Amino acid sequence: MGLSGTEGADLMPVKRTGNIAIKIQKLTPEIEAALRPVVYAIADEVKTDAQISLSTGAVSGAGHVPSAPGTPPNSDTGHLADSIEVEEMGPLRARVVAKAEYAAIQELGGTINHPGGTPYFMKDGKPVFVSNSGYGAFHHLPKTKPHTITLPERPFMRPAGIKNQKSGKALMKAAVARVLKTGKL
Repeated sequence: MGLSGTEGADLMPVKRTGNIAIKIQKLTPEIEAALRPVVYAIADEVKTDAQISLSTGAVSGAGHVPSAPGTPPNSDTGHLADSIEVEEMGPLRARVVAKAEYAAIQELGGTINHPGGTPYFMKDGKPVFVSNSGYGAFHHLPKTKPHTITLPERPFMRPAGIKNQKSGKALMKAAVARVLKTGKL
């Protein structure tokens, strides 16, 4: 359908030789396939840096000491670091997520309303908590009363993301330029 006069002149169809739309549609799956490994390489860097931040300077077992507020949590069992995964969100989207049940409160801080009832005994002036499960002498131990526990934020995911933001953008920009220039990564 044609337009008369100057009204809507910018909406008039333009004929192009070589039908570029078909070429772009044809190239899109190739571009996706070439860039997908780059997306996951960047996400893996974030994952690795988050895991390293948890283990740097950490001591597990009896010598374990919680990290200072505002610094990544010191690993004790390795569960938090092991829970960090890269998830596919779409053809060219990935996210790095920590799946440990306590990951969010470590990252962001917060308050836990503990119902109490945990058996404990004192050793060297410090409480040693005992599991409620099973049978044994713990039935005669004192139990904690309901209380709140406030944890300061100890970020480990956000700093890893920030650390890799600039290099990730540069890596993706270079990869896109290579793909557009050569059709290959």
